[in-house]
Amino acid sequence: MSYSGSGNGSNTWRNDGGVPPHAFDPDLQPELFRGVLTRRIFAFLIDLVVLSVPVILGYIFIGLFGLITLGLGWMLFWLAWPATIVWAIVYYGASIGGPHSATMGMRVMDLELRTWYGAPGYFVLGACHAVLYWVSISFLTPLVLLVGLFNGRRRLLHDMILGTVVINSSVRTQVAPSPRSSY
Repeated sequence: MSYSGSGNGSNTWRNDGGVPPHAFDPDLQPELFRGVLTRRIFAFLIDLVVLSVPVILGYIFIGLFGLITLGLGWMLFWLAWPATIVWAIVYYGASIGGPHSATMGMRVMDLELRTWYGAPGYFVLGACHAVLYWVSISFLTPLVLLVGLFNGRRRLLHDMILGTVVINSSVRTQVAPSPRSSY
């Protein structure tokens, strides 16, 4: 048991360790999680295209610039790989940290990322989500998707580590309560 002196000021004892409950319950609101894993796969593929187009255009530009400068411009190829990583992190951070809490692929597939307590995503969370996803998929491919099959919230390993959940966006706006700010 833990003592919680904050909140209503009544010095009450709490046996939950001061941890609030999950905002989204798969038993009470199964429609929030219906089809999420399948749509996450398609959202990933859409995001892969969105990430790849500027990278491919950048490589083409560097190639043409190298031809025009008689080979001097090709020295920019060493910047292409780090720029690709920075672009991916900024894309995920800005889109998950944006007003929709979703990347372009997630928006197309009607998904959004929320914290376990219901708050929308923010830039650092989005960037960390991308990094942990790429690290986990590089070590656990294709096993990373199996984790989502064995829990009610359809969370993957990196979601569990970061304390996030991906839900159906249109369903949340109809049923789910607003994010809790204080307890």
